[in-house]
Amino acid sequence: MRVCIAGAYGAFGIKHLDAIAAIDGVSVTSVMGPTRAKIDALAAERGIGHAATDMADCLARDDVDAVILATPTQLHAEQAIACMRAGKPVLVEIPMADNLADSQEIVRVQEDTGILCMAGQVRRFNPSHQWIHNKIVAGELKIQQMDVQTYFFRRSNMNAKGEPRSWTDHLLWHHACHTVDLFQYQTGETVSECFGLEGPHHPELGIAMDMSIGMKTPSGAICTLSLSFNNDGPLGTFFRYICDNGTYIARYDDLYDGKENPIDLSDVAVSNNGIELIDREFFAAIREGRRPNGDVRDVLPAMETLDRIERSFK
Repeated sequence: MRVCIAGAYGAFGIKHLDAIAAIDGVSVTSVMGPTRAKIDALAAERGIGHAATDMADCLARDDVDAVILATPTQLHAEQAIACMRAGKPVLVEIPMADNLADSQEIVRVQEDTGILCMAGQVRRFNPSHQWIHNKIVAGELKIQQMDVQTYFFRRSNMNAKGEPRSWTDHLLWHHACHTVDLFQYQTGETVSECFGLEGPHHPELGIAMDMSIGMKTPSGAICTLSLSFNNDGPLGTFFRYICDNGTYIARYDDLYDGKENPIDLSDVAVSNNGIELIDREFFAAIREGRRPNGDVRDVLPAMETLDRIERSFK
């Protein structure tokens, strides 16, 4: 399978390049980025034959079978739709869009074209969350509460590599999207009650720098989510699963019990790298002609919940 990565020299474009290097039978034949010098340098460094600054150039190529979008969020909907209309299966990095209307349009085009479109909800694939999910499916665990903290120290417009970027990140439509989708995926329910609280908006970025979100499912499971770009301390997202049969703490691809004893995840998946696992699912679904875990139609309820939370701010 021959893949194009758009946004290839960004923080998550590099993660996908590294992940694909570990997957047999898949090669990156095209990369796209907005700056000619940077994308040419990356292609030369990685031995990739084609580099472009225009998505249309990549989609027109016969040696591109599928596309991974690691581009700025505001471009996701337009680019995902262009991929599907060109007949190319596409994996859209989280979030698939930064509003409900664009998310709905992605799903509409997916249904019209029949082309695979997958949202990059990597928390479904992290071994720590997979371990919890397997226990839930087996009837061994039931979630009573998820307590989640998503913390960064980001008071200027920088990416995960510490480089300036041209677009603005968002606590709700990007970072909360991980937890909203995961909570509904793990409980198997769509949130019935939700609310959000915003702190002051940044005078230059125009976004809230602190946020609190509460959610409840029809069966009574609740989720409390705290998010901040003002946290001067350990960075990242930390999940506490309070269940009927134990408490578990997930930190990306690592899992601990409630007393901080590590849990062996070596037999959960073929890799401990969540990005590699989500890419493997994308390619497998294409080869097998099936709906992937993370199909945009399955993720749309999370986008609907985010929209409800955003409207609760007002």
